[in-house]
Amino acid sequence: MKKSWTYLGLLFLVLVIAAFPFSGKAEDSASLNTEPLPVVGSLEKLESLLSRMEGENQRLIFRTGETADSIIPSAGASPQQGDKAASQASKEYSGTNVQVEGVDEGDIVKTDGEYIYQVCSNRLVISRAYPAREMKVHKVISFSENCTPSELYVDDAFLVVIASVSGRTYDYAPTRPGAEIYPPPARYQPFVKVIVYDITDKNSIKNVRELELDGNYLSSRKVGSFLYLAANKHIDRYYIMEGSRPDLPGYRDSASGGDYTEIGLDKIRYFPDCSTPSYLLIAGLDLNQPAKNADVSSYLGSGEEIYVSQSALYTAITRYQRPSPLLKGGKGAILPAEANTSIYKFALSEGNVSYKAAGKVPGRILNQFSMDAYKGYFRAATTTGDIWRQDEGTSKNNIYVLDGGMNIIGKLENIAPGERIYSARFVGDRAYLVTFKKVDPFFVIDMSSPRTPRVLGALKIPGYSDYLHPVDNNHVLGFGKDTVEEKWTDWNGNEGSTAYYQGMKIALFDVSDVTRPVEKFKTVIGDRGTDSPLLHDHKALLFDKDKGLLAFPVTVMEVKGDKAGATAYGEFVFQGAYVYSFSIEKGFSLRGKITHLSGEDLLKSGHSWYHSDKNVERVLYIGDILYTTSGRMIKAHDLQTMVEVNQLVLTQ
Repeated sequence: MKKSWTYLGLLFLVLVIAAFPFSGKAEDSASLNTEPLPVVGSLEKLESLLSRMEGENQRLIFRTGETADSIIPSAGASPQQGDKAASQASKEYSGTNVQVEGVDEGDIVKTDGEYIYQVCSNRLVISRAYPAREMKVHKVISFSENCTPSELYVDDAFLVVIASVSGRTYDYAPTRPGAEIYPPPARYQPFVKVIVYDITDKNSIKNVRELELDGNYLSSRKVGSFLYLAANKHIDRYYIMEGSRPDLPGYRDSASGGDYTEIGLDKIRYFPDCSTPSYLLIAGLDLNQPAKNADVSSYLGSGEEIYVSQSALYTAITRYQRPSPLLKGGKGAILPAEANTSIYKFALSEGNVSYKAAGKVPGRILNQFSMDAYKGYFRAATTTGDIWRQDEGTSKNNIYVLDGGMNIIGKLENIAPGERIYSARFVGDRAYLVTFKKVDPFFVIDMSSPRTPRVLGALKIPGYSDYLHPVDNNHVLGFGKDTVEEKWTDWNGNEGSTAYYQGMKIALFDVSDVTRPVEKFKTVIGDRGTDSPLLHDHKALLFDKDKGLLAFPVTVMEVKGDKAGATAYGEFVFQGAYVYSFSIEKGFSLRGKITHLSGEDLLKSGHSWYHSDKNVERVLYIGDILYTTSGRMIKAHDLQTMVEVNQLVLTQ
């Protein structure tokens, strides 16, 4: 039997390597390149680079051995409430929950303190929301069927809409001998569209600028009047091989006449460790100068996550490499694929973007909150290995600190072996990590010395946090799921246990004593199956410490009747916003619930629910009024009494 397992292990390793031909050897985790990136230059060079990349895999993550409960998307949120206009002297209003102060993020709903701007399917609806008793739809901007707006930015002067367009279609005839095809194949090219509106006069909103980038939208940020965005364009190998032409990226900019501009190979640079057959396009533009050309650059490669400070943009992508040596730890032992995250740094300056350096850290990052820039250093939290393994290849969690040249100068490794990161947050001289497999270790990490980060304290409790939200220097909110651990015995008599997630959990961690963090307060919403957009998108949170206000949308499921046990799913009972009063001294107190569903909707709901256009998606406030938005309506409630003031139907 032991010999059979050895053969199976070797066979498994061979199949993995055959299916995913990684790069030849593991590279060290030093800076990749601080020199100017090389230029692709020619079709021959492009084909050579693509051939090298072919078959390389970007996301080989073995989840065997994990329970379904532990494979849940995670996200993060931020203590910042986005940019508030200078005109807020008369009344305050909430902004988008962002990661970095002074760096705005696009969202599906925005307000300027008087109007609410929101994406509703293929429309942009602008409603005059304040005063609440006089709410009305002010303007509706419709888009074509193949144009889907996804995010908005709003300031005193401009409204920016970012949309994904399903694509242009091209027919082409191959030119290589013997490659003739009739009819010629069609090419499908999606692109990202940016539309800038002048909203200084709400009665005469004007389209003043458009920019289109080839590819699929990655992300964007707005720093003051400067907008930066990134897109990934997949390279069509067939088009190159059969047509003897490079599949080049391009863009359209109304500031330069609106003609399509193809970026030539003499202007496309490549990352030396690139292993993805695609182009990364990064653009910067000054909203205050609609006639100024956008700064657009392209790189052979792609990005998975981005982090943006006020002066730099970082893109990150995970790569997997063949382990070396292939076997260790005894006959039949299988080494996991080694994951490394490549990070590329770009400087931002008044709408211009320039490449600066590249670095690499072991492991894979979770999301944008796994990255941070502070006092000239870049910090990253990663997970290496696989959670299902019980040998040296088991998962471990790490923190790395890189200098301005993206060289690793400090590290803290092997945190919580056998678990993976569910949420991370860097706050000044501290970092907070939540890892999970059966319990939730909440780690407090000292980052004051970049070269020697160290664990200060840890707390192990049931459940996990999908994201962490700093409240002040000594308190952190955690949002995630409660869990129940159940023991089992298999047919061989081996004992074990599995953790099953339950309802949504909100916790307040007190880190006043960093060596002994405590869970000061907690509350659990619903039962197994309860979920919230907040657990996947930090922008769904409304938090204002000064107002003692905490609110977010949630779908609540409750176990009814004689159902029991950790695996029992609840039945649908509510979708809408939960609004809490919050204080560090008293914790959470449910102030009220707001739903856009009618009594008839609830009677028709049955056992479960779906993504209805009546689902509350965002919660915000203007002055003393709390607003909840869905694709169907806006509701206004008094912030203190929670009495409904008015409602506005957006569409039938």
